Amino acid sequence: MNKLISESSPYLLQHAHNPVDWYPWGEEALEKARREDKPILVSIGYAACHWCHVMERESFEDPETARIMNEHFVNIKIDREERPDLDHIYMDAVQAMTGAGGWPLNVFLTPDKKPFYGGTYFPPAKAYNRPSWKDVLFSLADAYENKRDEIESQADTLTQHLEQASQFGITSGFDLKIPVDELFTRAQADTICENILRQADTTWGGFGRAPKFPQTFTIAYLLRYHYVTQHEAALKQALLSLDKMLQGGIYDHLGGGFARYSTDEKWLAPHFEKMLYDNALLVDVLCDAYQVTGNEIYKETVADTLGFIAREMTSPEGGFYAALDADSEGVEGKYYTWSKSEVHHILGEQAGPFCEYYDVTGHGNWEETNILWVQQPLKEFAAEHGYDAAVLKAMLAGCREKLLAVREQRVHPGLDDKVLLGWNALMAHAYCKAFLAFGDTSYREAAIRNIKFCMQQFRIKQGDSAFYHTWKDGKAKYPAFLDDYAYLIRALIAAEEVTGELEYLHTARELTSFVQSHFADESGQYFYYTIDDQNDVIVRKKEVYDGATPSGNAVMAQNLWALSIVFGDKALADKAIGAVSGLAQTAVRYPTSFGVWASQLLQFVKGTAEIAIVGKDYQPKMHETGQWFIPFRVLVGAEKNKEDFPLLTDRFRDNETLIYLCKDYHCIKPVFYMSEIINLI
Repeated sequence: MNKLISESSPYLLQHAHNPVDWYPWGEEALEKARREDKPILVSIGYAACHWCHVMERESFEDPETARIMNEHFVNIKIDREERPDLDHIYMDAVQAMTGAGGWPLNVFLTPDKKPFYGGTYFPPAKAYNRPSWKDVLFSLADAYENKRDEIESQADTLTQHLEQASQFGITSGFDLKIPVDELFTRAQADTICENILRQADTTWGGFGRAPKFPQTFTIAYLLRYHYVTQHEAALKQALLSLDKMLQGGIYDHLGGGFARYSTDEKWLAPHFEKMLYDNALLVDVLCDAYQVTGNEIYKETVADTLGFIAREMTSPEGGFYAALDADSEGVEGKYYTWSKSEVHHILGEQAGPFCEYYDVTGHGNWEETNILWVQQPLKEFAAEHGYDAAVLKAMLAGCREKLLAVREQRVHPGLDDKVLLGWNALMAHAYCKAFLAFGDTSYREAAIRNIKFCMQQFRIKQGDSAFYHTWKDGKAKYPAFLDDYAYLIRALIAAEEVTGELEYLHTARELTSFVQSHFADESGQYFYYTIDDQNDVIVRKKEVYDGATPSGNAVMAQNLWALSIVFGDKALADKAIGAVSGLAQTAVRYPTSFGVWASQLLQFVKGTAEIAIVGKDYQPKMHETGQWFIPFRVLVGAEKNKEDFPLLTDRFRDNETLIYLCKDYHCIKPVFYMSEIINLI
């Protein structure tokens, strides 16, 4: 009997009517496996996953395949976004076995949850150099019955590997007597940049070959490195990468927002699902790029992307939904693509220049249809084709509105409407950055509304610091993971910067203490991914890679450093320095996998600007300060002195609002306007 119908995850509900006897992960399924001594099949995916849908249609909806699965295995379905801890563990196991990973992730376990075999997509008949799904099922059922010792040995070996894997790249603790400027050097920062630029695609932007992911942390490092060193090649590659993405099909030119990644080097053909976290992280780095360059295209893209988030990804309560599917009507990208005849029918005489600009052709630019993308910046295109750039821009905007109105009548991609704490905190942080960069108060309102929603709806018990991970239809569940807390603390720090309300920093400090108490490893230097009282995982992993989302450990290092300055807490500073020191060599060598760590290392090299604003008009002065690109800073403000904040102690002067620039709490002469001292930072 299929047990998924009572679940809240859209992904699990997609499988609730399969003939497979799916269980959610939980004691009922695990106990059944132990009682019947059956191997467990864990199948992991997510609602916006194209190949997950394909395997469901081909295999999990097939009665004969389901019969084999039900007879020989206890079958468990997991939404990777609800249980990223289990996804991380079993993905690592499959990568160790096969050298590759992805979703759907299908992994076979012993009744005590230890993995012994796995893979990703399996076709219904042998193809793509992959065995058929039925052949896999039969061979593993036979091996479990007749080669049990080999199965158990493989499972034990893999589990030992998983336990050891968390130590990758982490060196022993640092010497507290070594000055920070000796632990972290300009030479390290230079080498990080050199190693990034070796992987740079200097024609199409980005890093490495297809498939191409946004790699926002790498771009952010290059922008910060240029800020510190004025290194022109770093800035050029960062901006080229953003510009090519904005011109490419990975960006939705009609509705705003970004797809997950590009399948080709030119950013033309995306994997069409839209994830909340990608859009949050791209808004972050686009705000940086705007502050560096003043390029209005970045401002417009942020506005359109956040417009998409407000229109399609925001719940009535103020939460942000997780994702939009890649498919509609069973076809990937159908919602987003156009034939030339459609465009001509809708736009009439304006279709000619529109099709030229967006590369819409009769034979199509992708699988006999067209993805809108830009091959030439607007001013270049206008000059080459004899158009007035301003007139062309207005005409194209009108055309996009007409096409969007028609697209809205199509069958929409599926919406994954669960609300995840960590991803919401990433988007709240992005809204805060957008407010500071552009001054649009609706951005601040969306950020604060979301943070208040998260604090109310995800908290396990009022007055306590423990949170849940996921929320849907008024109900939250599953204990929050390290990423959830790390991103939330970071969002709270940003909330203080946009509101001037110091209570957000007190809350951030409380949550940091909770994380230290319940997630710290034995060394006290890093944090486990799962909370200390969670007992349904075979190992407690430590995640240090900056992947599609930033490592919770890396973000916690940033949080610890910021809060150590805000509260004058040397113990927090030492923990931040120790964490980065332990991974410094690895970050230097592999910066595209450790981009957030690399930026924190660069901050230690550059130093942190401590900016305190005190007086009646401190809030507008904070907003003015936030408009500048000052990536390595702490920003606090208050109307009067605040004795529990060292930077706000003994600062108040009657009838004046003053800006103090400090380093190590030593301040230069205060000024009235940030522009007076920006060159000193």
